[in-house]
Amino acid sequence: MKTMLALLVCVLLAGCAAQKEEAGPKPVVEVKVAQAELADVQITVHAPTTLFPREQATIASKITAPIRWLGARKGDRVAAGQVLARLENRDLLAQRTEALDRARTDLASAEAALNQAQKNFDRRQKLFEQGAIPNRELVASQTELAQAKAAHEVAKKFFDLLNNPARQQELRSAAVKPAQGKIRESFLNAQIEFTEIRSPFAGTITEQYVYPGDMAKPDSPIFTVMDLSVAVARAQVPEAEIAGVTAGKTCAFENADRPDAKAQGRVSVVNQAVDPARRTVEVWCELANARASLRAGEFGSLTIVTGAAPRSVVVPKEAVQFLEGTRKGFVMLVGADKHAKRVEVEGGEIFSGKVQIKQGLKAGDTVIIEGGYGLPDGAEVRVFDEKKPAEKKP
Repeated sequence: MKTMLALLVCVLLAGCAAQKEEAGPKPVVEVKVAQAELADVQITVHAPTTLFPREQATIASKITAPIRWLGARKGDRVAAGQVLARLENRDLLAQRTEALDRARTDLASAEAALNQAQKNFDRRQKLFEQGAIPNRELVASQTELAQAKAAHEVAKKFFDLLNNPARQQELRSAAVKPAQGKIRESFLNAQIEFTEIRSPFAGTITEQYVYPGDMAKPDSPIFTVMDLSVAVARAQVPEAEIAGVTAGKTCAFENADRPDAKAQGRVSVVNQAVDPARRTVEVWCELANARASLRAGEFGSLTIVTGAAPRSVVVPKEAVQFLEGTRKGFVMLVGADKHAKRVEVEGGEIFSGKVQIKQGLKAGDTVIIEGGYGLPDGAEVRVFDEKKPAEKKP
C-alpha cells in the first residue's frame, strides 16, 4: 500500500514539473519599427488608362488610280503637307495639255474678235462725227465692242487659271464661269492635284496599307498618320471620385509594364456624360512627348491631383495590413512596455512607399514595419537596432 502511494506521489510531482516547463517564459519577437510622421499629402484619383495620339488621320485617295511612287514608309516621321505618294497621272496631264491648247485657241480668237470690234467702233465713230451714219449704228458698234472685251477677259482669265495649278481654287470659286463645254477642263488641275497624296499634319506613319503598283481608291486607306508630339491618356474615372477632377488639374501617366516610363501633363477634357454601364466619366490628360518615349496604345495608370491634405499622419506602407479591397486595416504598435498592440486604422492616399492614416494613429506613434505579420496582440517584442552588431551564436 505504501509502495502504491509513493508511486502515485511521484507521478503527480512529474506532471506538475511538466506543466511548469510548458508554462515557461514566452519568446520575445524581434521587430523593426518606424515613427508615424506628419506630412503634406496630395489627394489623388487613380484610374487605368490607354494612350492615344493628339491627332490621327487615315489617308485615302480622292480618285482611283495606280500608285506610281511612295515617299514615306511605316515608321517614318513626316512634315505637314509632305508628299507621301504619287498616283499615275499621265492621262490627266495629256488631257490638260489638250485643254490648254483649246483655251489658247479660244483666247487667240477672242483677241482677234476684240481687235476687229475695236476697229469697227473707231471707224463708225468717225463716220458718226462726219454725219455719215445714224446714232443707232454707233450704239450697236459700242455694244459689239463691250461684248468682245468681256469675251476676251473671260478667255484670258480662264487660260491663266487653267495654266496655273496654284490658282485652281480661284477658278472653282471665282466669278469666271466657264461655258458648259469647258466645265470638265476647269477641274483638270484639281484632278491632277489629287494625284499627290499629302500629310495633313506633322506626325509619324504608323500604318502602311499599300505599295507601288497597287490601286488607290477613295474607299481604301493608304496610310495612317499620328501626331504623338502630345500623347493623350484617356481614362474612365469612377463617378464617385469625379467631383474634384477639372480641366487644368495636374495628372501623371505610368506605364503598367515599364514603371520607369512616366510623364506628367494637364487634364484637358472631363466628359459631361456618365457611362451608364460602367458608371464612369471619361477624362483626357495631355502629356508632352517631345522625346517620343510614349506610344499610342500603351496601357498604364493615370493619377490626377485633386487637392491637398496638409499635416497628415503618414507611416511606411509596410506597417499597414489592409483588408482586401478596402482602405481599412490595422497596424501593430509598440508601447512603452515593449508589447505589441493591434490598432484599427483607416488609410487614405498611398504614395512613395507611404500611407496616409485618416483615423487610428497620431504623430510619434511607433509602428512595426517588419516582423508584425501574424504577431499576436500583446506579444513581447524587442526592437531591432541596426547600429548594434549582431550577437555571435555559439
